[in-house]
Amino acid sequence: MMTRFFKNLFLFSVGHTYSNLSRLFLRLFTGIMFLQLCIRQMLSFDKIVPTFQGFMGMSPETSMTVLVVVELLCAVCIILGLLTRLAVIFPLVLMLVAENLLMSSPGVVTDQLFNFKPGYPVMFIGIFVYMLLAGPGKISLDYIVAAHFTESPTEEEVLDKA
Repeated sequence: MMTRFFKNLFLFSVGHTYSNLSRLFLRLFTGIMFLQLCIRQMLSFDKIVPTFQGFMGMSPETSMTVLVVVELLCAVCIILGLLTRLAVIFPLVLMLVAENLLMSSPGVVTDQLFNFKPGYPVMFIGIFVYMLLAGPGKISLDYIVAAHFTESPTEEEVLDKA
């Protein structure tokens, strides 16, 4: 009885992969975590803006608003699996900057803006790089859109190429 259990547990899982389901879980987990970070920044917007420096010639309020909106859009796209590889690039860069800021000068700005300790962004970086390389999987809007707009080759086209 016990050997049958272990045999089914290990041998069954060898032939069956759940990569699409695990990509869905990873997308949902990361998207929700990133969404939570964005919501936290929106709730403490008034505390962050005075210490936040504007970028690209924008005021601190405008810069922070752009940052929060882009984070929100990227998080929603990651959760839905819509333009996933594109949506992962901005958060990846953001987490690289966050880790650099946290390692170089931990202080009030980074604590208020990101509200996490050094090393935490590295987790996001690893997940975002994985998503960039592996893609969203079959349980995503990317897959549905690709399946709808691409045609599978006919049998004649396959034979002609061979």
